[in-house]
Amino acid sequence: MVRRKDGILKCFRNFLRLGFLSKGRREKKKKKRIMAPPVRIAGVDQELRRILEANMDEVPNRRRAREAFKDIQLGIDHILFKTPSDGVKTNESFEVNSRGLEVFSKSWLPKTTRPKAMVYYCHGYGDTCTFFFEGLARKLALSGYGVFAMDYPGFGMSEGLHGYIPSFDRLVDNVVELYSKFKEDPDFSTLPSFLFGQSMGGAVALKVHLKQPNEWSGAVLVAPMCKIADDMVPPPIVTKVLIGVAKILPKRKLVPQKDLAEAAFRETKKREQVCHFT
Repeated sequence: MVRRKDGILKCFRNFLRLGFLSKGRREKKKKKRIMAPPVRIAGVDQELRRILEANMDEVPNRRRAREAFKDIQLGIDHILFKTPSDGVKTNESFEVNSRGLEVFSKSWLPKTTRPKAMVYYCHGYGDTCTFFFEGLARKLALSGYGVFAMDYPGFGMSEGLHGYIPSFDRLVDNVVELYSKFKEDPDFSTLPSFLFGQSMGGAVALKVHLKQPNEWSGAVLVAPMCKIADDMVPPPIVTKVLIGVAKILPKRKLVPQKDLAEAAFRETKKREQVCHFT
């Protein structure tokens, strides 16, 4: 038992040591990154590449990148981006929520008919409502459904530190607040309303539904994050220490993480698209 605990502690020390790189090693790694050959992306010139390589922690750079790459994104050879926009009425807006954060949202509605139902989208971690979901939202609108989507605070076009979730319950409350406001619109208030959650958004959709069980007609969950696989969970002692560190240094980037695109996307082409546009 002692030997097992010592082994766990040793692994954890090595684990943290990777996160607390000395200044010299950080500089060395930085130089290596600078010397690395630039990534070639079709249709992207040097100026656009500089925008792409900027620090995306804060929202101004994320918004600048999205605007600069909008036309290139819609030209990507992917079935979702080839969905025609004719017959779809879209609207993008920014609204300051009750916590003082500017939140981005977008809607897709049938242009000539009243929607037969409304779909409210909850995106996954590291995602946004303006990338792959764009094509799916168009398909839903062309099929007669109205679609609303938002970027959570800290994601996509919304204000906040990129990917930082200080409280999952607060994130859910942000979704409830904005979508409740959309549902109060007289044009949509009497229509059936469905939540659509993907990956982490599946967990968000479930918690929203549990908070408002009588407000939703149902939910569609795509690869929902209902539970973290047991083999992905660190040993209890590591979990406890990391939770403690997160309370003291909640925004510090301490834990190195591999690029998960290779594990998440089988096709090389899709991995490249995700790396450059999300």
